[in-house]
Amino acid sequence: MILPVIGYGNSILKRKSKEITDSYPGLKELIKNMYDTMYNASGVGLAAPQIGKSIKIFIIDTSPFLDMDDNKIKDYEVSSVKQTFINPTILDETGEFWSFEEGCLSIPHIREEVKRKSFIKIEYYDENFNYRKDDFSGVVARVIQHEYDHIQGILFTDKLTSFKKRLLKSKLNNIEKGNVDIDYLMDFYKKN
Repeated sequence: MILPVIGYGNSILKRKSKEITDSYPGLKELIKNMYDTMYNASGVGLAAPQIGKSIKIFIIDTSPFLDMDDNKIKDYEVSSVKQTFINPTILDETGEFWSFEEGCLSIPHIREEVKRKSFIKIEYYDENFNYRKDDFSGVVARVIQHEYDHIQGILFTDKLTSFKKRLLKSKLNNIEKGNVDIDYLMDFYKKN
């Protein structure tokens, strides 16, 4: 089932999420609905807060990046990773900082350069609640870091300079008010 994506301005996007257990009600259906929602919106990642759930779960599927020229972005090989991350913890971020233009389903039509480290080590539970510890690099690491930020209550716009935020203020205000044309289901209801 396709769920509405929570729009910028909703306080759930700024809250730290809570861990869940393997007995979380409807977990398999939630994960399926998250993938349906992400694919419907042509996204490469989606975190539970973006569908109104303040829990530590996010999904990624980086296969759309394979369509980019040369399958490389800033000297990093692009790979296709489809994975569910439950109760994740990034253990280490290493390598050089590199900039890449990021966007977000909760902040449509805004894309900005964000600097992130190129390698991560992360521990998490997969969709079957099996414990995993993996290393990721390049674009996959970036998508994971972006979604991980969501469960920490951080948006990619929080990483921009104050000058850039001022330049984007009217666009962000329009998104917050629901004055944006999009082709996927969104919920602009502002909760306190």
